[in-house]
Amino acid sequence: MTGRTLLSVAALVIDALSLGPSYAHVLEAPPRLLVWTPALWREATVFNGQFELFGLVGGPIDIAAIVILFALAWVLRSERRAFRAALAAAAFYALGLAVWFAWVAPANGVLATWRPGPLPADFESIRTRWETGHMVVAGLKLAGFVCLAVAALRCSSGGPRR
Repeated sequence: MTGRTLLSVAALVIDALSLGPSYAHVLEAPPRLLVWTPALWREATVFNGQFELFGLVGGPIDIAAIVILFALAWVLRSERRAFRAALAAAAFYALGLAVWFAWVAPANGVLATWRPGPLPADFESIRTRWETGHMVVAGLKLAGFVCLAVAALRCSSGGPRR
């Protein structure tokens, strides 16, 4: 197995680990938005640590996913199509992280101020921002993962492609 093939496999694994929790947010969203009471949403999301590992484990994996994609693009720079696909994958994952910081992190900041008791007046807007932000991030990561798969397939098919 060549170095670039090993790097492609490592990128696929790390980026799948990054995509997984984001996709889980999408799968959880319908009942959380349409079925759960606001009080249950706040209890599960804010007060009981349901998403604690998403940040502790997911944050470093998200950074690693972007770094390994840029490394893969660099290694594939002589294979134009594979390089472009890897670079697009890196860009989608990086954009996903930027959207997380711009859209979800501010909601997390507000959630961190919530205390037990009556629901805050801004509950609905913060919940919507938090849930939809995670959905957008998942969509960007999925687009990046597809680009990564294309890069990995092009890379495994042999010599330089122009």
